[in-house]
Amino acid sequence: MKYAIVEAGGKQFRAEEGKTIQVDLLPAAVGEEVVLDKVLLLVDGDHVQVGTPYIKGASIKAQVADQIKGKKVLVFKYKPKSQYRRRAGHRQKYTRLLVESVVTEK
Repeated sequence: MKYAIVEAGGKQFRAEEGKTIQVDLLPAAVGEEVVLDKVLLLVDGDHVQVGTPYIKGASIKAQVADQIKGKKVLVFKYKPKSQYRRRAGHRQKYTRLLVESVVTEK
């Protein structure tokens, strides 16, 4: 099984060929190809390659499958005895990527 740990938006994701990952919003249209080149770890069967911090020449080719919104998170501020109440909501935007291939340069 071939997979990689890739960094996108300050977070780390396990990218496996043929599977989808959900990263923070990327400025790309649906159907566009995206290349993620910050690969931290690469596993190909028994061969494991660890970057310092990144692996040179390794990248992930993915296609933008969808632009979605996450669940709504409610934020509520309250101060007792002063009639102060504030409610706000937030929905994070995400990009769903279909991992096409894990590319390595040997």
